[in-house]
Amino acid sequence: MENKDNDLSDDLNALSYQVIGLAIEVHRQLGPGLLESAYQTCLFYELQNAGFKVEKEITLPIKYKEIRLDQGYRIDLLVEDKLVIELKTVENYTAVHFAQILTYLKLGNYPLGLLINYNSTILKNNIKRFINTPSDSKR
Repeated sequence: MENKDNDLSDDLNALSYQVIGLAIEVHRQLGPGLLESAYQTCLFYELQNAGFKVEKEITLPIKYKEIRLDQGYRIDLLVEDKLVIELKTVENYTAVHFAQILTYLKLGNYPLGLLINYNSTILKNNIKRFINTPSDSKR
């Protein structure tokens, strides 16, 4: 998995930039300091209002060889069946946050993810993009 824009289609890049704009709008309206669920609900609203197909709290099972484990892992938001959004309200990102979104991309075979930390004064400094490269993805 790499972080290269040129590995993505123009449509997927455009989608991610539109979503980032909406995430910033939510942050402008609410500011930092709220619970993750508040940002999730408001971003879900903004995405729907903008005409995107969006789902929240998507259960992501683990597939191990021939078995399926429904462990309750949940993607915060899934946009257009291809963009995973993982929301946080933490002081700082940790390696576990990065591993979590990379695992979601791999398990769900999604091409792109955004990790957004709403606990910041300037949101654009706390948005990270993650790409599931074609060599790792079947999409």
